[in-house]
Amino acid sequence: MSKKPDRTQPVPVIGEGATLGVIGAGVMGQTLLRGLLSGKLIAHDRVWAGDKNLATCESASAALGIAVETDFGARVPDGDLILLCVKPKDAPAVLATLRKAGLRREALLISILAGVGTERLETLLGAENPVVRAMPNTPAVVGEGMTVICGGRYATQTHLQRTRAIFEAVGRCLPADEVHFNAVTALSGSGPGYYFLIPEALADAGVRVGLPRQLALTLVAQTALGAARMVLSTGRHPAALRDDVTTPAGCTIGGLLMLEDGRIRSVLARAVEEATKISAHLGAGPAKISEGGG
Repeated sequence: MSKKPDRTQPVPVIGEGATLGVIGAGVMGQTLLRGLLSGKLIAHDRVWAGDKNLATCESASAALGIAVETDFGARVPDGDLILLCVKPKDAPAVLATLRKAGLRREALLISILAGVGTERLETLLGAENPVVRAMPNTPAVVGEGMTVICGGRYATQTHLQRTRAIFEAVGRCLPADEVHFNAVTALSGSGPGYYFLIPEALADAGVRVGLPRQLALTLVAQTALGAARMVLSTGRHPAALRDDVTTPAGCTIGGLLMLEDGRIRSVLARAVEEATKISAHLGAGPAKISEGGG
């Protein structure tokens, strides 16, 4: 019988003794670090982070128990993996810093910058480093994130596997062709924003028909969670699951007809379409990426 791995000790994600640097210690940067550290996938002394905001550095360092600095250049030459969690508009400056600080050619660069493709990252870096692009979403904060990844021209399957291990520490991770990334950004990257709007509206409807607001919010949130889990766990088409709850002449079919009258399908489709168009311009260059990300 094979021996089960000892999960009480850190399991190296990026290689024995390797070092992980995270540039951008905001919500997503801290979320990924917390997932890796709490899951014992990397040791605290093999991780550092950098951020341009001193207050963020101090709060992140206290929360995570690692070094977080505004001036991280001296750490770059020893970095085996660098994770970029900054705004798209900051890409040129950050990559220039990495280049000047002496980033090793074999160091793996992972970017979560919305709209900034692997080719542009490679061009800005000016070196043949392996680059992996990732698009996570905010439910990673509660361990239910959805991330899609793809590799640049110098990235190997090993680089993709290491990247996948990082994002699976905070949810699910799937590979996809980069041609789909604008749509991925619009659907799952921006998706939580759409879903937050829907339960807000449903909870308001519950209040309208007499429910206390907190009860309405709890009912809506748990119903959404359960419905999503049914889609993932059963493998059945959402339409089939909907049919299960839609009885003849019942209240559900009445409500569904009202939603269809409101063109809910086309409205959601148009939202994703519009977000996809915007995502396509985020990484187009200084004039475009200054508009922000995500």
